[in-house]
Amino acid sequence: MRQALPELGDEVIAGIRESVPEYAQPLEGRFGEAVRTGVGVALRRFVDDVERPGQDSEGWRTVYENLGRGEYRQGRTLEALLAAYRLGARISWRRIADAATAAGAEPAELAALAEATFAYIDELSSLSAEGYSAERAESVGERQRQREELVRMLIEGASPEAISVLAHEVGWQLPASAAALVAADTAPGALATRLGHGVIAAGLGDGATCAIVPDPGSPGRNASLVAAIGDSVAAIGPEVPATDLGVSFARARLALEVADEGLLGPGLIASSDHLPSLILHRDPALLSELARARLGPLLGETEQSKVRLVETLRAWVDHPGRPTEVARTVHVHPQTARYRLRRLRELLGEIDDPGARFELGLALRSREFSDPGA
Repeated sequence: MRQALPELGDEVIAGIRESVPEYAQPLEGRFGEAVRTGVGVALRRFVDDVERPGQDSEGWRTVYENLGRGEYRQGRTLEALLAAYRLGARISWRRIADAATAAGAEPAELAALAEATFAYIDELSSLSAEGYSAERAESVGERQRQREELVRMLIEGASPEAISVLAHEVGWQLPASAAALVAADTAPGALATRLGHGVIAAGLGDGATCAIVPDPGSPGRNASLVAAIGDSVAAIGPEVPATDLGVSFARARLALEVADEGLLGPGLIASSDHLPSLILHRDPALLSELARARLGPLLGETEQSKVRLVETLRAWVDHPGRPTEVARTVHVHPQTARYRLRRLRELLGEIDDPGARFELGLALRSREFSDPGA
C-alpha cells in the first residue's frame, strides 16, 4: 500500500480537479499547497494507522480542521470539500484493494480495509466540518464586533473618513439619513435582524442597545419597526443625516429613560411625538419640585379623591372655562364637575389664570401625577 501512495496521490488530485468544479483550477499558491498537503497527509496517515494502529500523533487533525476553515475563507461551500473527500475515498479504495489483493489479503481482511477506509473519510469530513463551523462563527463574531464599533462611531460623532472606511470594511452602505433606536435589549445582532434590512446595532454596556435604522421614513418602514418591537419598549429618535446621529441617539435615549419611569410606552416610542415630556424630564428633580409646590395639597386627599381631582384638573387644563366639556371628558354630571372644580380652587388656589394653568399642566406631567394612559 505504501509503495502505491505517490501515484495514488496524483490520481486522487486529478480526479478531484476533473469531477469537483470548485477545484477545477491550477494547483498554484496556497490553494495548490493545501490540496497536495491534504491528500498526502490523508493517505500517509491512513497507511500508518493500518501498520501501527493507535500510534499516530494528533497533528494531522489540525490539517483537516484548517482545510475546513480555508473553505469558508475562500467563499466555497463545505459540500465541495466533502464531495472531494468522497471521490478521493472511492479512488483510494480501488488502489488499496488492488494492492492488498496482490499481497495475498484474505476476503475478511479486504472487508476490514474497506470499512476502515470509509470510516476514515467520515472522520476527516467531521474534522473539516468542525473547522468550517468554527471559522464561520469567528467570522460572524468579528463582523458583529466591527458593526458595533461602527454604531458607536456614528453616535459619538467620529470623522466621516473613519466612518466611511469602517462601513466599507463591514459591507454597510452608509445611508443619506437614518435614525437611532434604543431598546432594553442585550442581543444587538438579534435586534438588528428583527428590525430589518440594513440595520446595525451595538450594546451600550448598561443593558441597552442602540440600533441604526437607515431611511426610517421610507414606505412601510415604521410599520415593520412597530411590529418588530411588539409589546416591549423601545424609542426612536428623529431622522437625521447619517453624520448627525448623535442628536437622534440622545433623543431616543432620553425617551427610553422617560418610558422606564412608566410615563410613556409600551411599544415603539417616537421621541418627536413627546417633545414636551422630554424637555420636562431633562431635569426631573426640578419638575418634581414644581409638582409639589403646585399640587402638594392633593397629596393630603384620600387616594380615590386624589385620582378624581387630578383627572378633573387635567381636563380643566385642556378645556379652561368650559365645565360642561370637563364633565364630558371625565364622564360625570356637570354639577359633579363644578363641585370638583370648587374643591380644586380650595386646595390649590388660582387655577383659572393662564399662567397658573401652564404651571399646573407642567406639574401634571411629573412622575407623581402623570397618567400615561390619558
